Amino acid sequence: MELPPLLRQAVDKELDGVPLADLKRASDTLSRRYRGEVRDGRLHLSDKLAAHAYLAARLPATYAAVRASLAAASKMRPDFVPRTLLDIGSGPGTALWAVQDCFETLDSATLVETSPAIRAMGEALSVHTALASLQWVSGDIAKGLPPLPRADLVTLAYVLDELTDQALAPLIELLWAQTQGMLLVVEPGTPAGWQRVLAARQVLLAAGAQIAAPCAHHSACPVTAPDWCHFSRRVARSRLHRQTKSAEVPWEDEKYIFLAATRLPEAGASAARVLAPPQGSSGMVRLKLCQPDGSLDQRVVTRREGQAFKSASRLDWGDVWQKS
Repeated sequence: MELPPLLRQAVDKELDGVPLADLKRASDTLSRRYRGEVRDGRLHLSDKLAAHAYLAARLPATYAAVRASLAAASKMRPDFVPRTLLDIGSGPGTALWAVQDCFETLDSATLVETSPAIRAMGEALSVHTALASLQWVSGDIAKGLPPLPRADLVTLAYVLDELTDQALAPLIELLWAQTQGMLLVVEPGTPAGWQRVLAARQVLLAAGAQIAAPCAHHSACPVTAPDWCHFSRRVARSRLHRQTKSAEVPWEDEKYIFLAATRLPEAGASAARVLAPPQGSSGMVRLKLCQPDGSLDQRVVTRREGQAFKSASRLDWGDVWQKS
């Protein structure tokens, strides 16, 4: 997956002239903070150099995870056509670009970000989105958000890892109250990220939400530690991206986990979700499936099953499968 051309061009222009050595140092610090889920009261994107490092090293992967999550949710609920967006913890507007790429119907957005440095950078990038209405708001999730408009789609991407466990439920409840159609939560695809998504899922189910994706059911998650539910998206690296991260290969795999909850009427029967890369060999495909009945299933589909085998052979990690 690659960034939209307009965003790629705007990022390149923003990073033009920034010393590579400075980007590398800031990127290394930023990566350590994200991997360590550091909660020291400081912002990950507290200054302009950290914001530049995010554009160079983290924006492509975060965009890919949010865009893939939106695609999965949209596939399960094609009747969802949002016109308004509320994004919390917006960074440089990553989710905005992903939402606009997924939904041509979007015409207005409210973006909430704490860091003045990354907010200013996001405002500069977002002039290229050509929305009818776009508002950036200063708001600190940890200290309490200002009054915000309700929206068809509310997004919270890579934010919960910066908050205390005690802050999760009140925030999810608040954002669900602001949601007119769908709430999307995206987190790093780590065991800790999965646990945070499970906690958000519990809050949303208690509030009467319908889970659109990735879960195939509303029962307790059948995945148990040390295993965890997550997905992966391959991300193209630009030359500067590779240089900033001192990487050689032209791509990276971003692991993520997400949850899409909706107020739309129940969609009816669901399909199984593929929870791991399918394992194929001559005449068979082995699938790890989250089933609509709430169970975890290791399914072997053989060539003798005809159309079911053809369908299973085309599946990828994160896809849905309904045996025909």
